[in-house]
Amino acid sequence: MEPQKEIQQLTKELEHAGFLYYVKDAPEMSDYDYDHKLRRLEELEAQYPEYALPNSPTRRVGGAALSQFVKVRHEVPLESLQDVFSYDELREFDERLRKDEPEASYSVEPKIDGLSVALEYVNGEFVRGATRGDGLIGEDVTENLKTVRSIPLHLENAPARLIVRGEVYMPRASFEALNEAQEKLGKPLFANPRNAAAGSLRQKDPKITAQRTLDIFVFNIQVIEGETITTHADALKRLHELGFTVSPLYCRTGDIETVIEKIREIGNERGTFSYPIDGAVVKVDSFSQREALGSTAKFPRWAEAYKYPPEEKETTLLDIEVAVGRTGVLTPTGVFEPVFLAGTTVSRATLHNQDFITEKDIRIGSRVIIRKAGEIIPEVVSVVSNPEDTVPYRLPETCPSCGEVITRVEGEAAARCTNPQCPAQLMRNLIHFASRDAMDIDGLGPAALEQLSAALQVHSPADLYDITAQELETLDRFGKKSAENLVAAIQKSKENDLSKLLFALGIPHIGAKAAKLLAGAFGNMDALIAADEEQIAAIDGFGGIMAQEVYAFFRRHSAIELIDRLKAAGVNMTAEAVTTDTKFLGKTFVLTGTLPNLKRTEAAALIEKAGGKVSGSVSKKTSYVVAGEAAGSKLTKAQTLGIPVLDEAGLYQLIKDNGQ
Repeated sequence: MEPQKEIQQLTKELEHAGFLYYVKDAPEMSDYDYDHKLRRLEELEAQYPEYALPNSPTRRVGGAALSQFVKVRHEVPLESLQDVFSYDELREFDERLRKDEPEASYSVEPKIDGLSVALEYVNGEFVRGATRGDGLIGEDVTENLKTVRSIPLHLENAPARLIVRGEVYMPRASFEALNEAQEKLGKPLFANPRNAAAGSLRQKDPKITAQRTLDIFVFNIQVIEGETITTHADALKRLHELGFTVSPLYCRTGDIETVIEKIREIGNERGTFSYPIDGAVVKVDSFSQREALGSTAKFPRWAEAYKYPPEEKETTLLDIEVAVGRTGVLTPTGVFEPVFLAGTTVSRATLHNQDFITEKDIRIGSRVIIRKAGEIIPEVVSVVSNPEDTVPYRLPETCPSCGEVITRVEGEAAARCTNPQCPAQLMRNLIHFASRDAMDIDGLGPAALEQLSAALQVHSPADLYDITAQELETLDRFGKKSAENLVAAIQKSKENDLSKLLFALGIPHIGAKAAKLLAGAFGNMDALIAADEEQIAAIDGFGGIMAQEVYAFFRRHSAIELIDRLKAAGVNMTAEAVTTDTKFLGKTFVLTGTLPNLKRTEAAALIEKAGGKVSGSVSKKTSYVVAGEAAGSKLTKAQTLGIPVLDEAGLYQLIKDNGQ
């Protein structure tokens, strides 16, 4: 490929990968591949500077701050380091450095794979914490950082002012527990611990961050007033004295070969660490020598980061097991001849979906290369060979759990079972059925449902309506009053509008708004079941795929069986009469923050009942913004655009005034 086109292609790929990594916290490119492509782009731009683009990722130091947090300008820039991928590159680094500093000593420590932050203390009190951002401007995440238990909120015998730099990370055990919880709730899994740590630290609600069990290693003093520290070793010692967690694997040496041996040692042991690492950092120990060496436009000259290549092993695929997840998605898992990889024995790895299997031509009997993505999750890299007696693999056409036909919507990679009573999806279906926007059964959260499923054989949403208070009283955590309250909440849910039931059924692609449209168009469940695909597609706001999914859902015996049981239990199957109220006709409202008395769904219902529309985003066409406590960027945008802002009382008053 000619240099100009290659530069353009690499720039586009890396910019997109950087956006997914830094802004969306949803990486699609491995760090190793990203680093190598960036290196190639740097080489090309150095050789052909006339072809370098203004948006080249080589001009970035990191990712930009997110708009939902206050921006913070770092007093001392949080620099990134030059990456190297071989020991020879480290030797070249040593050779260059010793021309200016022949007596230099090095520090070596693991490179934690997390999110870099700056912590500021005044008179020993933690006053502010910020993400690295682009190295110059980050995001204020003080309240979230306060939830990280290893970050001291008060320092004894501290300097008058101190700013330190550290790496927030998610321990391996916490990462596995988080993904297990995400799967149980039918939510997307995090790609790796770094991704999870970044997403957790950027939560608007610190309570959510607190639940994620983050940790930190502090590795640098950015600013210190009233004390003089001359070396990195002394800085780490002082940080430890102050109560910060520092790397237990730090070492100091004046010999580059000892540096390399230490890096090799850390690499050999990395699979046993409780925290994720992606390399090792080599720094000049003396601060005065660092100052003399200085920095380039992008990196300090006194440090480099050695990046470990993912360890890869060849093995044989013995079998493919297919499991049905809690969202109905079929997930194939490869079973391999066990190999020792990155500190643990690996014998299983996800094969993702049919497209992944087909693209790599993975077969039972294939010789494959596997590695651990992010040093955590085993994955298949490639197929080495396929013996002559092997055949292409296809996922089953029926659900391994319930036997229902598997569906795959055009444009989607996932094949799924949509049986609402599929045993493999039991907990997800029950949690969704009882949730606020669905049947809104107060007191019936995930923990309670797990208990009911195990103790009372609740295997279908319809089983909930057979539960008695007497049965509940026999269970742990249930007294007479709490049992009566839960049964009352379950019975009350029978009165819900048809729209809430339709949403609760978990029809693919049908959210709360689409469920309202269905209920409004057909009026009752029987009419909807009898409708053909064209009638459903004719609903304003519906597309072909949505109509296809609804029609297919009501052709399933399992769905009709569930609906019949719910009917027999007395669950309402009709929609509320369509309102003729036109108070808010042509008006668009946006809800933000927490209202004192109304749930957001209740406020939306009031607005829609008065003929208004509820939107999720603020624009010039927005008529009113209804703001409660902790209103965020939507309120700010409304104020900027001059859009009227109402509180809960103001909404009620507007309804009253328009009714006169």
